Amino acid sequence: MSTNTIPADVRAPATDRIRPGIVLATLLTCQLMIVLDITVMNVALPRIHTDLHFSTTGLSWVMNAYSLVFGGLLLLGGRAGDLFGRRTLFIVGITLFTLASLVGGLAPTAPWLIGARIAQGIGGAMAGPSTLALLTTIFTEPKQRIRVLALFSGMSSAGFAIGLIIGGLLTEWFGWRSALFINVPFGAAAAVLALRYLPGSVRQPARLDLPGAFTATAGIATLVYGFIHAAADGWGNTTTVLTLAIGAALLATFLTIEFRTAQPLLPLRLFADRTRAAAYANMFLGPMAGMSMFFFLTQYLQEVRAMSALATGFAFLPTAALMFVMVRLIPRLLPRLGPKPLTITGTVLMGTGLALLALLRTDTGYFPMLFVATVLLGCGLGLAFSPLNVIIMSTVPAQDAGAAGGALQTLQQTGSALGLAVLVTIFGTAARATTGSPEQVLVGGITAAFTAAVCIVVLTFLVALTFPGKTARTG
Repeated sequence: MSTNTIPADVRAPATDRIRPGIVLATLLTCQLMIVLDITVMNVALPRIHTDLHFSTTGLSWVMNAYSLVFGGLLLLGGRAGDLFGRRTLFIVGITLFTLASLVGGLAPTAPWLIGARIAQGIGGAMAGPSTLALLTTIFTEPKQRIRVLALFSGMSSAGFAIGLIIGGLLTEWFGWRSALFINVPFGAAAAVLALRYLPGSVRQPARLDLPGAFTATAGIATLVYGFIHAAADGWGNTTTVLTLAIGAALLATFLTIEFRTAQPLLPLRLFADRTRAAAYANMFLGPMAGMSMFFFLTQYLQEVRAMSALATGFAFLPTAALMFVMVRLIPRLLPRLGPKPLTITGTVLMGTGLALLALLRTDTGYFPMLFVATVLLGCGLGLAFSPLNVIIMSTVPAQDAGAAGGALQTLQQTGSALGLAVLVTIFGTAARATTGSPEQVLVGGITAAFTAAVCIVVLTFLVALTFPGKTARTG
């Protein structure tokens, strides 16, 4: 792409200093860091529990504090990047994320760590949508765009598995604090490189939709909290019912505001294209089913099979490796085949892998069944999600790229959080109905959750059937 076509904002670097390779590496590093922190703390939770004296119920907030804030602020972060400059939002966001990681690693108490995780979520929500928008607006040549969006999708999906691997390694060798400290050098490098090499973007002459921002952020956060509360205290609990009702009302209010305002936080025209709307639907449904695998399989490997944190992390290596293989193949396959066959194939593979996990028993070994399941899920997740990024982002007007990226990541993150909460509730119900040893009770709940995940994959498959075939626009 000719560098003289790149618009610049305040203090943007000179165009002759733009290096596409450095820009791509910087943006992908940021995305990987943001996604890693959703799962990297999973295998460290037992040691955090002991060191900082968390209560059993309070320990879940090490994960939920980040997920709630990150998911709730993504739409606001995406639109703010459109209005105030994506490069600026990216640099501020990654800097805040990095500083919060340092503070969290130094945490002497439980509230200190929770506060740092909240700050990480705010920084991630600022940087994340701008990452995707910058990729889309910088890399405009069709084949190049497909390649970078496939890499972005691979980082987003594989990051869940890589987080468990890295978390296991760091926790086993250096302690749980290192899982936060590892962000500091990479985040600092990303901020410095972004300041020097990232091109600017045109700031849209508009006002930020603050009523929409409030209702969207509060609605998503309240709804996610409601589902998390339902997993712990049941669907009939007064707080659960009230929280879900408030969340639904806030989101209904948000949609009403977006329909009426002239400068919406989430332009509803993004959903006018039926194919893009279907891709958004699958970006919500797919993570509901697929990402729950990491949580439940981690519990099975550690609690039933008595595997160490390190061994548990490496158990997900086939999933991460196959996701990256798919990322390398997507740029070649998508222009030839179109998104439909790739997404359908990925969905079938993902569903097959989850179906195998639904057959777990207390004596199921890693080889061959779990290994085959992780391979199928690695291929399936890589194929199912990468085309969705291309479908959604390839035809979005430049002025809406941040909002489109924010909506994409919001749906992915919210789908993961809500899906896990729903499946954990199913897990708890099935576990209470199962008799036998503690291991048998745990497996009974886990297999019920995986069975429900397969049902969600069926819905994802039906949506994928509506995608266009080889003639789909990919650039």
